[in-house]
Amino acid sequence: MVFVAFIIMSSLNPAVDQLEKLKIPRILAIIFLYIVVLAVVIGTFGLVIPPLVTQTGNLLVSLPDALGRIEMFNSNQQAITQQILSQIGSLPQDILRITFSLFGNIISILTTLVISFYLLLERKNLNKYLGVLMGKSSPNAVLKTINEVERRLGSWVRGELFLMFAVGFITYLGLMILGIDNALPLAIIAGVLEIVPNIGPTISAVPAILIALTIHPVKALATLALYFLVQLAENNLLVPHIMKRAVGVNPLVSIIGLIIGFKIYGPMGAILSIPVIILLHTIVLNLQNITWRE
Repeated sequence: MVFVAFIIMSSLNPAVDQLEKLKIPRILAIIFLYIVVLAVVIGTFGLVIPPLVTQTGNLLVSLPDALGRIEMFNSNQQAITQQILSQIGSLPQDILRITFSLFGNIISILTTLVISFYLLLERKNLNKYLGVLMGKSSPNAVLKTINEVERRLGSWVRGELFLMFAVGFITYLGLMILGIDNALPLAIIAGVLEIVPNIGPTISAVPAILIALTIHPVKALATLALYFLVQLAENNLLVPHIMKRAVGVNPLVSIIGLIIGFKIYGPMGAILSIPVIILLHTIVLNLQNITWRE
């Protein structure tokens, strides 16, 4: 919870500093940013949820038919259909369970936001706290390390949010042009899974291709090509300019971190694996310059 709060602080602190330079008291700047972020989240959910619920229901109903059109599934179509229907029946409970595992309950969310609020508020006093911790030794090395961690984590958050929006929006436009039903939930899946590097985009393509098969095999090929082109554009245009400097982590290390994070703490562990790697990588690089108080 504290680590998530630190990530939130890292992403918002540059904006708070800019508002403070405009002679706005720091506490008012933080409250203003909280209100803006909350308004954006509520407004987005208000616009997206009604069509999302309708199209998601249609998507779940059409999945058995999509699988039935695939020759390799024909021999076991009845068993597969029953399995999917049973999973659909338990979907509300599964969604609730996944939601709680990802975000915790409302008290945990509020606690995390309160912790990030106080971290933002006390960020300007960091030099004083480091002086107390390290005595007469200079805290410059520690401060440099913390600033670098904050810069990289903040860049990662802002970059991931932009990538999720860009991938989801482009995917939505492409699916609409191709005439694929239920484009909104499919695009949201593509955008959300963008947070899981390398693996997420591949997984997000599967339901879209299955739905396209219910229309025509050519549509399925076109959908596959769409997801391939989106992933190609992301890896060659968006990621190098947005995420490379922020993360700077070897892809193999990222995949191993994702696996370890998922095994330890499920979906939330997978999401937080990259920030943890960024944190550890930055600390190790700067550890030799840090002198702690004896």
